[in-house]
Amino acid sequence: MLRTICLLLAALLAFALPAQAQQVPQSQGDITLSFAPVVRASAPAVVNVYARSKVEVSVSPFANDPFFRQFFGDNMPGQKQERMASSLGSGVIVDKRGYIVTNNHVVANATDVRVALADRREFDAKVILTDPRSDLAVLKIEAPKDGLPALPFGNSDELAVGDLALAIGNPFGIGQTVTSGIISALARSDNGIADAQFFVQTDAAINPGNSGGALVDMQGRLIGINTSIITRSGGSVGIGFAIPANMVRLVVLAAENGGKFVRPWMGAAIQEITNDIAEGLGLERPDGGLVLELDPASPLALAGLKRGDVIVAVDGQHIQASRELVYRIVSKPVGSTVEVTYMRQGKPITAPVKLIPAPEKPPRDQRTIDPKSPLGGVVVANLSPAVIDELNMPLPEKGVVVADSGKLSGARFVKKGDVIAAVNGASITSVADFAKALRQSSGRWDITILRAGKPVRLRFTD
Repeated sequence: MLRTICLLLAALLAFALPAQAQQVPQSQGDITLSFAPVVRASAPAVVNVYARSKVEVSVSPFANDPFFRQFFGDNMPGQKQERMASSLGSGVIVDKRGYIVTNNHVVANATDVRVALADRREFDAKVILTDPRSDLAVLKIEAPKDGLPALPFGNSDELAVGDLALAIGNPFGIGQTVTSGIISALARSDNGIADAQFFVQTDAAINPGNSGGALVDMQGRLIGINTSIITRSGGSVGIGFAIPANMVRLVVLAAENGGKFVRPWMGAAIQEITNDIAEGLGLERPDGGLVLELDPASPLALAGLKRGDVIVAVDGQHIQASRELVYRIVSKPVGSTVEVTYMRQGKPITAPVKLIPAPEKPPRDQRTIDPKSPLGGVVVANLSPAVIDELNMPLPEKGVVVADSGKLSGARFVKKGDVIAAVNGASITSVADFAKALRQSSGRWDITILRAGKPVRLRFTD
């Protein structure tokens, strides 16, 4: 009798459990399920990228001395030797006409780039767009008349933690390899890869050589470009990052239109919301971004936002951190309008914001300093919202900035992003002022620069 009761209870429980509770395959068909159809559709569009570049290597005996490197960095005085360096990565064909997207760090400063397809055909590639800030680059190869296999874009904003994903690339140069995993997290930031710190995290194995390869969903759509890993050994430990497809799509579109990638301009300084700030502002939790500064021409200011407002959503997508806010803005095309929701005095307000490029006022008037000057070879420009945005500088800044430290003598003393504040006691407000001050100097130069907001004095004499 007891055995009969137990069997009845077991049967009732089996019928009561939902289908999702099944822990093992229930049929031969379940056991033979495979990613092979997705791989067959996606893998032909993933390529190997081989790049060669010229690099200058210092032969100074102090090149590896930490004491001297803190002053000179990579601009160590002494003889330089030019050498050829090679890099290996992956890429994804995103247009049958031969447009390929990869990581910028794979092809940075490359003199020769070659692409090998999955079917072993090889092509010389031309780099038509590089964007170091997003760590993306677009290549172009001559496609055959029947075109090339290309991956369609997925919508990375629709991804959810737990979704299945495949990473396809060329790890360690061993040949095309596919790994599987899930989306481990979204909106990962602060890992020093790019300025718009917003990445899709996956546990699909990503290793050196996978950079620029595809992260695809179960419909064979491109949802990200694999870009980096966190590791202590050099190999995958299950923490990999991919640039979301929605960001990639904008860069590719800019390349196909023959221009450079122009980001929408926020014209604002945004602070992270801490628990203390949230408590002081009466917020329920430390989410969103606090507006600290606003340029009068900022599209946010024109939409009615003010200092002290807390931005909590863009197009209905909740903002958890300030860097997520930056991504939500820069991953939209210039000219589009987004709905920005912000908190003011405890009340939510939603306003349409028309996205614009950063204005170049005043004109940058970019010049290279005379080689006879102690800062010879340095490239300077007037600061404008456009220049500030390109150099990823804080607001507000005015004056003259080092746009490029160059390769001549001046490179030893200044860095890209330094602001030139004064020469021989005279304030510098424009490139013209700076050039005039250098010309009028009689063998003595006392130059004040601002580096990360701190003054640094440089003194030279003939």
